[in-house]
Amino acid sequence: MKRFLLTGAAWVMLPGMAFATCPGATMTDMQGVEPGPFPQIYELAEFEAAANCTMEFSENPAIAELNGEIAGNPDLPGLSDRLPSEPLVIVPYDSIGRYGGQLDALSNATEAGTSDFLSTRHVNLVRYADDLQTIVPNVAKSWEWNDDFTQLTFTLREGHKWSDGEPFTSADVKFWHDKIMLDPNINESPRDYVLVGGETMTVDTPDDVTVVFNLPGPKPGLLAHFATSYAQGFQPAHFLGLFHPDVSENADEYAQSLGFENGYDAILAYYGNSDWTDTPSPMLSRADILNGLPKHAVPTLEAYLTVSDTTEGRHYVANPYFFMVDTTGQQLPYINEQDELYKNDNEVRILAVINGEVDYKAQSLQLAAAPLLLENQASGDYSVQLNPDIAFPTISFNVTSEDEAKRELFGDVRFRRAMSVAIDRDQINEVAYFGQGKPLQYNGFSPLPDFMPPELETAFAQFDPDMANSLLDEIGMVDTNGDGTRELPNGDEFVLNLQFATQGAPGELAQLVAQNWTDVGVRTTVKEVTPDEYRSAQSANQLDVMLWRKGQPLALHLGDNTYWVPPFDGYFDIRTGMLWAEYLESDGASGVEPPAWVPEMIEDVNAFQSAPIGSDEQKELAIKLATKMVDEMLFIGTVLAPAPLIHNNDLKNVTDFVTTSYEYYRTYPYLPVQWWLDE
Repeated sequence: MKRFLLTGAAWVMLPGMAFATCPGATMTDMQGVEPGPFPQIYELAEFEAAANCTMEFSENPAIAELNGEIAGNPDLPGLSDRLPSEPLVIVPYDSIGRYGGQLDALSNATEAGTSDFLSTRHVNLVRYADDLQTIVPNVAKSWEWNDDFTQLTFTLREGHKWSDGEPFTSADVKFWHDKIMLDPNINESPRDYVLVGGETMTVDTPDDVTVVFNLPGPKPGLLAHFATSYAQGFQPAHFLGLFHPDVSENADEYAQSLGFENGYDAILAYYGNSDWTDTPSPMLSRADILNGLPKHAVPTLEAYLTVSDTTEGRHYVANPYFFMVDTTGQQLPYINEQDELYKNDNEVRILAVINGEVDYKAQSLQLAAAPLLLENQASGDYSVQLNPDIAFPTISFNVTSEDEAKRELFGDVRFRRAMSVAIDRDQINEVAYFGQGKPLQYNGFSPLPDFMPPELETAFAQFDPDMANSLLDEIGMVDTNGDGTRELPNGDEFVLNLQFATQGAPGELAQLVAQNWTDVGVRTTVKEVTPDEYRSAQSANQLDVMLWRKGQPLALHLGDNTYWVPPFDGYFDIRTGMLWAEYLESDGASGVEPPAWVPEMIEDVNAFQSAPIGSDEQKELAIKLATKMVDEMLFIGTVLAPAPLIHNNDLKNVTDFVTTSYEYYRTYPYLPVQWWLDE
């Protein structure tokens, strides 16, 4: 029974008693609510104690209708049966939102330029707060390390449910680790983040809400991996397990009854053969059997669920079981639906933005578009942010080219250094980035940690055509026929074909680099291609020279050694040394043996990841890694510049981003589930 005392003209709550409802606290007006242990979020009990209230929950009035669009979902139970017993309370930036509306967004194509939009609904075990320094709870309620960082224990939320209403438990984490990540039928080889120094870890589940990662050696950066990566540390065992032969003895028979070849074929149709969450659903990849499927998309813990997937785009509806609420108890997200259209042409995308057709966009918008975006923001009713970036256009040569003469040339560090000092980065900065960028050498760390020597950002980044010409002469690349361009050391004609996609680098930069190289006698042609064409050619080891964005903060390296092991990045990024990677993965049975410095670098990054975070030992190893990366110049940096972000003025609770970078997974630190449309 709540007790109040009448004083003057107001009822005042007596000390020690709770308010019936909780105040609508926001980051701009906390209404007297005491700060919690983490920025912008509270566990339910923490918020009720800090606000001296008892929270009452409410739902989106349209949620039953939205649930009806999700294939295979049953009718909804009440909200109290859909929320976990301990929902995560989000403090909105500026305002308590209203339900409704549709978020309209653009991507380039399926699996191209989509990560920005994917991140608006993303969840993982933990995340970085918007300061990009503090790791905070998310799907996991809490975590704890043992003393030597060889055991990481997560506590999940009691009563948490998948988007189809089935319980989410520790078994779903173990299923992801044991049956997805470690199964060679799904992942040809384990990802680095489930390895420690190349050795696998194990997962124990003593109860439904406890997950214990047992590591073969120290890896304190595993937590940072879960805070930054799109790769989620869980999958729905109740659904995908139906198709896994280790889980269900009828897996193949059941999959075949639905039109799949076998159980693994079904898993690959739903999940793909990677941890990339943008894998096309069976709605696109297996339209021939769509109507017979029990579900059209994998059940999710994310804020939205796919209900349509075509070559034109995707459509999503709010997850009726989403585990977050605002400070008044409204279940998030506020926005009913999301719609994603594919437009692969850069100019077409920009036109759609300035016409006011897009509610949010950052990925693939280059600084070159900023003047046009700024000029039209009033008429298009949107706002523009220019945010610091982390990754920047980077160049690499194919050191394992199938052409033996090119392989020898590209493998000579003198050639790579020559091509670096031939680039006029100041000119690129002025022409492509309006003087707003910073010429940089690639060293593996972006931004450069303050404990590292600053010269790592400038080594061989000066414009020095004389040095370039001298180095090219030294390795025997000379003009033997008098046509003004250099031949290969063996006398063969040589032309570099620089292929690029605007998602990875602006066209102005590609043209200027090609001209710089031609000026020192290395004839270079430029061809713009789509991201899919670029990635396909790169994967097939067919490119001479690669150009794409690259740059990782210290936090990424703590949990993932991908950037230091051939081919030095993932499918969607810039890679080189494809045959080195094949050699290492096959234990020398195929591919090309890498030079001695490559296995040394792998040893160093594994030692770096096992060292205590922030220790002198770790700092020394980081400096050693960056120095080796610069000395070998496997990747050549260009110019780091700000990047534009736009959002419709009707879209509320969009904060100023510290960076829109993929490396912290785009919008993930900024809680887009709190966005709402004031229409």
